[in-house]
Amino acid sequence: MSEFVKQSLGSLIQELKKDADKAQVSFEATSVLEEGVSVKSTVRQFEFKFDEPELLGGKDAAPNPVEYVLASLGSCQAIVYRALASLKGIQLDSVTVKTKGDLNLQGFLGLDSTVRPGYEKIEFETIIVSDESPEKLERLAQQVDAICPVLDIISNPVKVQGKLTIQSKHELVG
Repeated sequence: MSEFVKQSLGSLIQELKKDADKAQVSFEATSVLEEGVSVKSTVRQFEFKFDEPELLGGKDAAPNPVEYVLASLGSCQAIVYRALASLKGIQLDSVTVKTKGDLNLQGFLGLDSTVRPGYEKIEFETIIVSDESPEKLERLAQQVDAICPVLDIISNPVKVQGKLTIQSKHELVG
């Protein structure tokens, strides 16, 4: 599998070196509120659910958005480990990323305007099983942290622009 990753990424890198304009890509998602606080999101051909624990008014039928953020960080780290290790010929037997986020519900519930509604702190631990040298794996970890897109997104400000579109039910019929 690592060889497939290496070939795929190697081909992409060569293509982008020839035409840097192809490096700019966009990703899209659509999320629709369903019953209660349940949400169905669609990304490409994939659908996945969001919900809240009962404590927060949900039915606990799926992870909530902030849990998906943690899972996204861990998944992105693992993917970047595989990608870089494949390109550099580093053997990884397994990669497990454990993430934890601390959030104060007073911010989310609007009870204290001095408390942010999102995570106050996120921690992650990467557990690697490999016979490679610790020095080589530590260098790899530094490189992974430097280029992991989700780590970058949650560590650095990102320009976010929202837009509200209001439709009456009468406009939807027809």
